[in-house]
Amino acid sequence: MSLEPANPLAVDPLLDDPETRIVVCCGSGGVGKTTTAAALGLRAAERGRRVVVLTIDPARRLAQSMGIDSLDNVPRQVPGIEGEGELHAMMLDMKRTFDEIVEAHADPERARAILENPFYQSLSAGFAGTQEYMAMEKLGQLRATDAWDLIVVDTPPSRSALDFLDAPKRLGSFLDGKLIRLLMAPAKVGGRAGMKFLNAGMSMMTGVLGKLLGGQLLRDVQTFVAAMDSMFGGFRTRADATFQLLQAPGTAFLVVAAPERDALREAAYFVERLGAEKMPLAGLVLNRVHSSGAAQLSAEQALAAAENLDGGGIVDQPPGKAGLVGNSAPEAATDRATSSGPGSPADQDGVLADPAAEQAEEKDADEEVPVPVEELTAGLLRLHAERMRLLAREQRTRDRFTARHPEVPVAEVPALPGDVHDLAGLRAIGTHLSEAGTGPADEA
Repeated sequence: MSLEPANPLAVDPLLDDPETRIVVCCGSGGVGKTTTAAALGLRAAERGRRVVVLTIDPARRLAQSMGIDSLDNVPRQVPGIEGEGELHAMMLDMKRTFDEIVEAHADPERARAILENPFYQSLSAGFAGTQEYMAMEKLGQLRATDAWDLIVVDTPPSRSALDFLDAPKRLGSFLDGKLIRLLMAPAKVGGRAGMKFLNAGMSMMTGVLGKLLGGQLLRDVQTFVAAMDSMFGGFRTRADATFQLLQAPGTAFLVVAAPERDALREAAYFVERLGAEKMPLAGLVLNRVHSSGAAQLSAEQALAAAENLDGGGIVDQPPGKAGLVGNSAPEAATDRATSSGPGSPADQDGVLADPAAEQAEEKDADEEVPVPVEELTAGLLRLHAERMRLLAREQRTRDRFTARHPEVPVAEVPALPGDVHDLAGLRAIGTHLSEAGTGPADEA
């Protein structure tokens, strides 16, 4: 038994369509976004496309699963691809991407002043939203080169899946903020007359800010703003262009989730947000879905059978066989005691039994008594009951999502026994994603 979506997501047609140029995997943290993005990239490449996967996951396991020692800010080709396509992978280096933007849009002297500025170094390494914004910047760079016909994006892990969409606006608001405009004012007003006009107000303002932020930090910020003045418009322009690129017909968003209440609640919220922003939603990928090959045995039936066994009842055992395994050891011990006690054949004429034989018998007696078959069976029945309860819980959770969003196609990936650590594992997930889009009509 497994959860079968009424509206299955057809993954292969999406990946095969040459009009599909960008696939964005998004969702809350810990639901398998990175693995899903890598599996989609691998499947698309092995179906003939030239693919690059942009990931933000710093874990080395993804690079290792692709047969690469490490990933960095430069696309690396993945070896071992079957088919005519190519797969490249890269991991976003937030600071390096910011540095590349500065170097590309400022003259060497100004670029050096910006890169060496302490405030810039803090901003590029950890300002709220910088990672999400730089992911969109890198996406824009990859799309502009036209070197790949498909870009698969693994959005940054964050507390809110909406950060990826909000980052450009948030950075734009920061750059357009009153403080930044005020700090830019001296650079925008030319000549001594302008500086004299602003001198009194700026002195008062900087005095207050100097007490709040510290004099050195304020000077670093003013130096940074003055050097970045000509680049602020470029940031806003590129952010707007990338946002429009995400709204274009060639982009497909895949919301990734697990069949858990919190993950699907976040997925539902993100689906609604994508609709509000007019982003093209392709469907939902539901990872780690559990199943059972004995679904005809309900949880209640399994528990009832387990209690029957615990109570000494007999379930499907031939007459005379109940407790055979559990009683065999005591019977053997009784036989040994009878054969070796006083008056036994071994002791009738005062002749002691063979010491080696006695040691062997003692060893047999010390061996662990086998667990009764009834106890093992009862334990397995309880495990099955827990599995059926889990399936029912996942079914209810997914049904709530589909009732709220029946228009969203769903592809389900079964829970795997271990982590994905090589191309074969990624290939298997890609196969599951493909098979999830095969509805009853296709199977017939």
